[in-house]
Order: sequence, then C-alpha cells, then structure tokens
Amino acid sequence: MAKQLVLTTAIAALMTLQACTTVDPYTREEETSKAATGAAIGAAVGAIIGIATSDDKKERKERALKGAGIGAIAGGGVGYYMDVQEAKLRQSLENTGVSVTRDGENIILNMPGNITFEVDKTDLRPDFVEVLHSVSLVLKEYKSTMIEVAGHTDSTGSDSYNQTLSQQRAQAVSNVLMADGVQAVRIDTVGYGETRPIASNGSAEGRQQNRRVELTLLPYTEG
Repeated sequence: MAKQLVLTTAIAALMTLQACTTVDPYTREEETSKAATGAAIGAAVGAIIGIATSDDKKERKERALKGAGIGAIAGGGVGYYMDVQEAKLRQSLENTGVSVTRDGENIILNMPGNITFEVDKTDLRPDFVEVLHSVSLVLKEYKSTMIEVAGHTDSTGSDSYNQTLSQQRAQAVSNVLMADGVQAVRIDTVGYGETRPIASNGSAEGRQQNRRVELTLLPYTEG
C-alpha cells in the first residue's frame, strides 16, 4: 500500500514537473525554465521521501508538503490569509458563472456543469479552461492552500456511470491546475457521483444545479 502511494505521488509530482515547461500563465506562450525544472525535481523528490518515511496518513501528508516546500499558516494569520485570497478569487471570477462561497475558513468555488462541460463529456470547454487559468494564478500565489477538486452529477444514469463521469470531470479540472503549476501534493481529486445533490433531482433546474465541479480551498495550518 505504501509503495503504491509513493508511486502515485511520484507520478503526480512528475506531472507538476512537466507543467513547469509548458506555458507562461500570463502570456499563454510556451517556455522552458531551468530554475522551475530544478525546483519541481526538488519538490517531487522531497514529497516522495516524505511520504515514504512515515506510516501515519496525516504525518505522511505533512511530510510530503514540507518536502515540497509548503509551510503551514500560524493560527492567528489564517483568517486574514483566506480573506485576501477570497477577495482575489472574487475579482478574478466575476461574471464567469463560478460562485465563490465562504464557509468558515474554507472557500468553495462552485463550477456549474453548463459552463464547464458539454453534456456527458469529460473534456473541458475551451473557454472555461481560461477561467481555470485565472484560478491557478491565485492558487500559486497562496501556496499554503490545499485544494479538494470534487465532481458531482445528477441522478440521471446508473450509479456506476455517474461515479465514473464525476471522477473524470474532477480529474480534468485538476489536470489543468497542475499543468498551470499548482503543486500536485496540494490537490485531492474525488468523484462523488450523484451522492451529494444540492437541489432536487426531480426537476430539470435541480438536476442542472447538481451537475458541477466544486473546488474546496482549505488553509494548511499548524498543529
């Protein structure tokens, strides 16, 4: 189990390494940065070593984050850290169709299915990829933020189909974030299928609300 986890982390870290030599997030032009490549290699090795040296899940995660150069936020600074990040996200996502909700110290970005994917497809709409680029810019600035990328569907179709669809859609969003340079160790990708509706599946409007990808942003804190 531990070896499998190490391998998974290695693959994710290498995806981040590849991302460092793709495009500039501001100009969208291709470029290669030796400094970024070196940093990515260091982060990948640090994350792998960190996970391999502990059997406790929480400690493994913390070692991986430390190995990738990601520090925790002191308790007293969490509120301000998330406040500023929220304000920047609201500004970046204005008029995009993505809602920004504050839940305690967490931030939830709700990305409705009608602006992210075509019906029953797992390829992101090209125009929405640009929206994700703006999210990536903020996430790269606030490196002590952990990200859960969760896919959700309505109840149309079988449970297994919806589970697979939600997972693949969440992964498509995560792939863009990582390609933009958001460190893979910060991202958890999960598909919930039809199990977490936010509206009734008894109406077309409700089903549309349930088809979504949510990004939950959580501060990485000390203790």
